Amino acid sequence: MSVNTTSTTGLGIGVVQDAYDRLVEFDLRSQPLIRSVADKRPGKQAMPGDTVTLQIFKDLAPATTELVETTDVNAVLVPDTDKVTITIREFGNVIRNTRKLRKTALTEVDPAVANIIAYNQADSIDIVAETTLRGGTNVVRANAGTLSSNGGTTGAIAAGDTLSADHIRLAVTRLRGRNAMGRRGAMYHALVHPDVSYDLRRQTGDQNWRTPHNYVDTQHIYAGEIGEFEGAYFVESPRLFSATDGATSRRVFRGYIVGKQALAEAVVEEPHVVMSPVTDHLNRFQPIGWYGLLGFAIYRQNALVRLETSSSITAS
Repeated sequence: MSVNTTSTTGLGIGVVQDAYDRLVEFDLRSQPLIRSVADKRPGKQAMPGDTVTLQIFKDLAPATTELVETTDVNAVLVPDTDKVTITIREFGNVIRNTRKLRKTALTEVDPAVANIIAYNQADSIDIVAETTLRGGTNVVRANAGTLSSNGGTTGAIAAGDTLSADHIRLAVTRLRGRNAMGRRGAMYHALVHPDVSYDLRRQTGDQNWRTPHNYVDTQHIYAGEIGEFEGAYFVESPRLFSATDGATSRRVFRGYIVGKQALAEAVVEEPHVVMSPVTDHLNRFQPIGWYGLLGFAIYRQNALVRLETSSSITAS
């Protein structure tokens, strides 16, 4: 007697098919966070324009010479302002969703497309903000183990030039020496890549991150977080820029320690999702996109230090 089965012969060929889950998950995503550093914006913009100029008053030189009782004081000019120009640029992206896709897909396409375009907006603007932040002129880096402020070169960063407590101490010292204001009380905001954070947390010795956490505050060890250290509070993110531009094609990571008003933004039109009209003859195409009109600039160079380091867990 014959029996129908789910094998490659018999009735199973036609009536048994592969099954698909109709719930489709999104890709793993990093959280956009660089734009939040931009805490300076135009306060009283005079008019629309494709550039916005911000200004900073400069103080007079200290007057430390004793006055002569019978001699009048010579007047001095107030110094000209420092100027920071933000160039306004257009950014955007668009997806063309089709009627056939919406009618034949095994899952709901419209909510997924809206989610994808919204994340693309936040992701893209965040990268634009970091590209600007990366242009800061103050940098702390080590070349062959020798740490310096504004010394050495990116191309000479070697395998052993990983993030250390001394990097943080030097960067914070430079910010305080330039009168940079903290972003959380007196604390500066540190942004580092997880590969770089690994090297800081594994350092041993009384003057490094690990020892006080071993014996006093173990919470951060259990959570795998840096927390606050040497005048800065830390946030880790894989979004931070890196490139193979170190010694022997070594991967070099960029991190940042910032105070208030390090980064400025001027927004003419806040990035937002745009539902475009259906204009084709058969109403088959539904475009959805995002658009923004804005710009970024470093407002106070003295409130920003860029960290350039290698990582011991990254081969290239």
